[in-house]
Amino acid sequence: MEVFGYLIPYGLEWLNLLVRWLHIITGIAWIGASFYFVWLDNSIRPPAPGSDLAKKGVMGELWAVHGGGFYNPQKYLVAPAELPKELHWFKWEAYSTWLSGFALLTIAYYFNAQAMMIDKSVADLTSLQAVGVGLGFLVAGWIVYDLLCRSPLGRHDLWFGVVVFVLLVAAAWALTHLLSGRAAYIHVGAMIGTIMVANVAMLIIPGQRKMVSAMQAGGKPDPIHGLRAKQRSVHNNYFTLPVLFIMISNHYAMTYQHAHAWLVLAFIMAAGVFIRHFFNLRHKGRVEWRYPAIGVALLLAVAIAIAPPRPAASAAGADPAAQFAQVKAIMDQRCLSCHSAKPTQPGFATAPAGVMFDTPDQIHQRAAQIHKQVVELKAMPIGNLTNMTDAERGQIAAWFAAGAK
Repeated sequence: MEVFGYLIPYGLEWLNLLVRWLHIITGIAWIGASFYFVWLDNSIRPPAPGSDLAKKGVMGELWAVHGGGFYNPQKYLVAPAELPKELHWFKWEAYSTWLSGFALLTIAYYFNAQAMMIDKSVADLTSLQAVGVGLGFLVAGWIVYDLLCRSPLGRHDLWFGVVVFVLLVAAAWALTHLLSGRAAYIHVGAMIGTIMVANVAMLIIPGQRKMVSAMQAGGKPDPIHGLRAKQRSVHNNYFTLPVLFIMISNHYAMTYQHAHAWLVLAFIMAAGVFIRHFFNLRHKGRVEWRYPAIGVALLLAVAIAIAPPRPAASAAGADPAAQFAQVKAIMDQRCLSCHSAKPTQPGFATAPAGVMFDTPDQIHQRAAQIHKQVVELKAMPIGNLTNMTDAERGQIAAWFAAGAK
């Protein structure tokens, strides 16, 4: 039974690895397709009036060379005169990314909500409550966004974008007051990802099916389906950079552990939108350097605002051996349950990121990392599961300031 209890978290760790790998692969495929088609839409040029292409109903075309071959993609104003025998649908890239992402969310967070989602200094939730909060935001995010798209506001791109951004920031604020910072960030990303895939599943693909069905019935497709799909595709394109940041944010506790983590995320998401807008305009032939400049300025402002304070000077005459003995005792009590060759914390088969503190040498080698995570960011212990006190963090800070001897 003991062996079985050990193999479950080990098996989950392998499942986490494989699903994460799949999520990255499918995400590259989906985002790559999104970037390509928005670039293509912005880069095609209309055919000459009266030309054969214009008579065929071609809205624009582009010549490109890649991989030793020439390509000539063409976009029709509504649809070609005849439906081609083979028609490729871009949908499984989106579906596979969301399915693998939700599976990863379940494995990494929902199966271990006590450690990965709950910070009792933020909100004293049960595991079931924390999971319910996460799932509730995923559903509510799509419903609110879709209703806004269908409202009169949806016809005004700029104001629609502003309102959606404000709502996402509000969601980030709420989540950081309910879940741990890490889980809050991930759920903002999952909410955006859910909106993106729902755009594909609920509107883009059904609209395309209606257009194909109309052609198969000998009729003319309604262009409204193409216009709606284009609107949602453009929204997805602007969502991509914020989502990509959130996907990697779990490696950077300086962002999600900040006292105003929601505001940090807001600035970084805004920077991503401005940078994405620069590229979208550039594809149309407009080079507007002010947009990436604003994005870089926002990122620089965040970096300066969340910079850690200079470590306090150590007390003169402190005994290094006694200081380290105190630190070692704290690490043994508060950190070894996870960061050990044989973790005892449920849900961990191996030490997170391979970081172990079983021996004095291991502690000394990672002194700077310990100080950063425990003192500066207070990101560890994760969710403060082992109840490390401020006094104990102060002892670690004093030891580090004295040279971590």
